[in-house]
Amino acid sequence: MLKAAPAGALLLAPSGPKKYLSFTLNGELYAITIEQIKEIIGLRPITTVPMMPNYLRGIINLRGMVVPVLDLAQRFGMETISTGKRNCIVILEIPLYSEFPEQRHTLGFVVDMVNAVMDISPAAIEPAPSFGTPIRPDFLQGIAKVKEKFILLLNIQRVIMLEELNAMRSITKG
Repeated sequence: MLKAAPAGALLLAPSGPKKYLSFTLNGELYAITIEQIKEIIGLRPITTVPMMPNYLRGIINLRGMVVPVLDLAQRFGMETISTGKRNCIVILEIPLYSEFPEQRHTLGFVVDMVNAVMDISPAAIEPAPSFGTPIRPDFLQGIAKVKEKFILLLNIQRVIMLEELNAMRSITKG
């Protein structure tokens, strides 16, 4: 029989491995936690929206819903991804406002290819270095070493700033 925790006791979240989706972007290996991933779809025609940041590739129609699509390579200051057979769009649901996490916004980003869903232990994650990465250090939540490879773990809330997300929301409202 389980007993209730004493009043005021600190309950710790499990510290086991978390699931991450790994993907390739311009030859680098990245990963994000799968908690915010809604689905992965094949690359499809993207409608350009004028007067948006250069990393906003445009919008797609996803089962009747207008979804903004980002070019992560552009966001990271890299060359735009060349279109190929393995390109896909990772669809996310992100909290719209930090103070109202239940209000969510759907958006996608284009990657060269999706690799795998993998378990990464917190012990395998090092803090993000302030140098030597192809992207801004504040875009990283850390670097994981898995099977002698380094995987850059993205802090998706930093990559997609909430202010910018709210601006993108206005284009999907009509």
